[in-house]
Amino acid sequence: MKGIILAGGAGTRLYPITLAVSKQLIPIGDKPMIYYPLSVLMLADVREILLIATPEDLPQFQRLLGDGAHLGLRIEYAEQARPGGLAEAFIIGADHIGTEPVVLVLGDNIFHGHRFSDVLAGHAGHVDGCVLFGYAVHDPQRYGVGEADPEGRLVSIEEKPVHPRSNRAITGLYFYDNDVVNIAKNITPSPRGELEISDVNRVYLERGKAQLVDLGRGFAWLDTGTPESLQEAAQYVSTLEHRQGIRIACVEEIALRMGFIDADACHALGKAIGKSDYGKYVMSIAREFHD
Repeated sequence: MKGIILAGGAGTRLYPITLAVSKQLIPIGDKPMIYYPLSVLMLADVREILLIATPEDLPQFQRLLGDGAHLGLRIEYAEQARPGGLAEAFIIGADHIGTEPVVLVLGDNIFHGHRFSDVLAGHAGHVDGCVLFGYAVHDPQRYGVGEADPEGRLVSIEEKPVHPRSNRAITGLYFYDNDVVNIAKNITPSPRGELEISDVNRVYLERGKAQLVDLGRGFAWLDTGTPESLQEAAQYVSTLEHRQGIRIACVEEIALRMGFIDADACHALGKAIGKSDYGKYVMSIAREFHD
């Protein structure tokens, strides 16, 4: 399975913060936002990743993540010159996807919950159609909303409905079979000229091949598109990390635990930034694996 992180857009709702820096490079806790969606793909055992961003922001991501080899990954980069809709990611990434299924994660979404890696593993690599992830919200009118039958099959999709049929917002994490590339190429652009992900999902719905997985209570899904949501995300991460003594979305630790790198490589990554508490944490995790 191939992975795509869509980290485009100008982040206009976060102005003036994003006038000089990509939204996905803003820190959430002690790490850049992009680490959170990257960690989702790693937990899904996806090692070949395409990061899509604006031409202006790509060099910053390349400086931060390189080719991914230090994490046991292969990271490539592609430009989205102007906002073209989420589904454009599959056209931009067609060569990267090749003949494999693909998972798309949005660069400003944070996912965290108990045994999340098990949830991902249960759907990665053998997708027949599409798998969407729903999250209960108190204001579904603000979101794309999915309704599922008792077996988890998607039965309806609504975009920002006035009278929603469900309170399950569709999150920024999507699993698709390889047919998604052709579907994206053949949907009609919106009046704004964008390729909408909801139109792609509707094709799978009409085929009877769309599933909605309920992330459930006790799970956290945070969309960091506004100053308020940025603060909420930072508070959530800070509180949990302080109470439990762990790091959420520590990509070096995930690479080690997933078997992408060994303990020596992990320790070296921590040592390279060892003056920071984050670097010291990475080294401590590596030492645990040696013991």
